Amino acid sequence: MIRRRIKGQQKEIILGHFPDMTVELARKAAQKIKGQLAEGKNPCEEKEKIANEKTFGEAYEMYMSRHVSVENKLSTLKDVEFRIKKVLPHWSRRLLSSITRGEIQNMHEQIGEKHGIYEANRVLSYVCAIYNKMVNWGLKETNPAIGIQKFKEQKRDRFILHDELPKFMEALEMEPNRDMRDFFLMCLYTGARCGNVLSMRWEDIDFSINEWRIPDTKNGEPVRIPLIKESLEVLSNRLQLKESTPWVFPSHGKSGHLEEPKKAWKRILDRARLKNLRIHDLRRTLASYQAIAGTSLLIIEKSLGHKSPQSTAIYARLSNDPVRASMESALDFYRKGKDISNNIDYESINFFGGSGDDDE
Repeated sequence: MIRRRIKGQQKEIILGHFPDMTVELARKAAQKIKGQLAEGKNPCEEKEKIANEKTFGEAYEMYMSRHVSVENKLSTLKDVEFRIKKVLPHWSRRLLSSITRGEIQNMHEQIGEKHGIYEANRVLSYVCAIYNKMVNWGLKETNPAIGIQKFKEQKRDRFILHDELPKFMEALEMEPNRDMRDFFLMCLYTGARCGNVLSMRWEDIDFSINEWRIPDTKNGEPVRIPLIKESLEVLSNRLQLKESTPWVFPSHGKSGHLEEPKKAWKRILDRARLKNLRIHDLRRTLASYQAIAGTSLLIIEKSLGHKSPQSTAIYARLSNDPVRASMESALDFYRKGKDISNNIDYESINFFGGSGDDDE
């Protein structure tokens, strides 16, 4: 033990306990502490800092209760909880300072190899966010996750192609679980996110104006989705079987509604012999066919509930398809060399909606 007056207070610095610490080790530890004191450092503060330091598990709980649950919606909370608890349970009892930048880098690379680059980037983002909040709240000085390069992601543009659609619909019709069958149909007919369809409530459906209001969406704002004839037919059939539950797709689970459609989705894809197709691609399928039909990006953006035009930009290429088809038809007509010049009244054609004069 070393006794010193530090900042006007008598402090006792315990080096260790015999026989765990030998006399020789105690002398070396005492010399080290005396050296720190001579440099103006306070060994007591360092010990107190370590004693009060949060574990990664404690930091995660603080992040969830003080930030995610307050500033974000339930879907985000579940997403963070699922990814951190699933991938990093072994970090729960470790002090924040004991987790090095190299470990976080290795974790990111390993998840990328096992579960894919998108999963790896999401986990890294959450780890970085947890450390950032600890820094902001004065519980950590630095964030070891800052600057770690994420994997380069490519925007996904997969949707059910025209020749795949009959096979998919046939496989869906053969699905024995009616709840799952109706669920996937509603995903396809509304273009809504999987989580929103799973938690669809009867009270949010207005049959008088054929509209579904989603109160809690990814962008934080409610969205109103028009219900077309096919989606109304699904809902009407389910309404006849309605139980005493607020959910359109009820279950006996904790949430009260369907939660895990992945097994049914795999059955349908296997039956249809389709690959590389995700449930979220049903949302993209509706938007893609809207674009192919010539719908403006503004309308597609509204129907999908996108807050930013950048989210809808992926459909810009598809929305040009009708324009391209029209241009190709005109050129095809030209290539065939049909001479129709004698049958055209050029004076009656006004291409620009003006007086007919060329605009220079």
